[in-house]
Amino acid sequence: MQISITGGSGHIGANLCRHLVSAGHSVRVLINRTLRSLEGIHFEKIPGNLLDKKSLHTLVDGSDIVIHLAATISIRGMNDRDLLSINVDGTRNLLEVMQQNPVKRFIHFSSIHALVQEPFNEMLDESRPLALDDHILYNRSKAISEKIVIETFKSGLDGLIINPTSVIGPNDFSPSLMGRALIQICRNKIPALVSGGYNWVDVRDIVAGTISAIEKGKTGERYILSGMWLSLPDLVKIISRYYDIKSNWTIMPYWFAELGVPFLKAYARLRSVEPLYTAESLDIIKHSHRMISNDKARNELGYDPRPLEETIHDTLEWFKNNGYL
Repeated sequence: MQISITGGSGHIGANLCRHLVSAGHSVRVLINRTLRSLEGIHFEKIPGNLLDKKSLHTLVDGSDIVIHLAATISIRGMNDRDLLSINVDGTRNLLEVMQQNPVKRFIHFSSIHALVQEPFNEMLDESRPLALDDHILYNRSKAISEKIVIETFKSGLDGLIINPTSVIGPNDFSPSLMGRALIQICRNKIPALVSGGYNWVDVRDIVAGTISAIEKGKTGERYILSGMWLSLPDLVKIISRYYDIKSNWTIMPYWFAELGVPFLKAYARLRSVEPLYTAESLDIIKHSHRMISNDKARNELGYDPRPLEETIHDTLEWFKNNGYL
């Protein structure tokens, strides 16, 4: 099959492209910036971006499957125009191009944060409404773009939506936000932890779920691809089994961590680096849902995520073997 991908050089994309090429598919990737994560594999490069419809026409033309991974992930308070133009307008552009260049199936990657998280004491599944009024801009942008996709499904586009949780795993070249967090922990660069956590999922399981969705997913449906919720302190305990890190971690109350946000932001701006954490990232970890169901994906796609400890071990080994640790 001819499979075209936006965001192919990102963490999920790099793993997905490798799998598709090894399976014998013809892969075409929209390339906006770096190619490092895709070095060594054979694919067709389409220079461009989501706001350039000419490049999108070239990407989509003759494709059987289009997988839309590209998005801006921001916990830094990016201005509204930048983030919304990429995540919302970019998705709309791609959908408009596919109306002129029909494809057999479209897979849209959303986020678990595109769904309303409350109530926290009930299972979060695909029936949750979209977080269209979320106070965090990234969450809201993914909800809005997902709504646009759903409306296009009603107009006849054959496609489905995937909502992953917090992705970690090998081939994380950038590295991703979660990958950088693991590296900082291993380097003992984080002075303290907070008590919250995430639902962590292996990128290889996301790839397997995506491949299955191409073949088995039902048109117009949403599939949550989640793994296991684990707190940061418990994550550190697992990391300590494989990597020599400090043992005396301080658990910081949220109110104290919040006091440091403006100072970290100012320091990061002076050094031209990413802040250690932001108000948005603190909010996300504080309100990370602990009960996320992947039953629908299991039942309909055969989704079967691996044990989290295996993922952590393999991720750290990849970072170590590739010079990040």
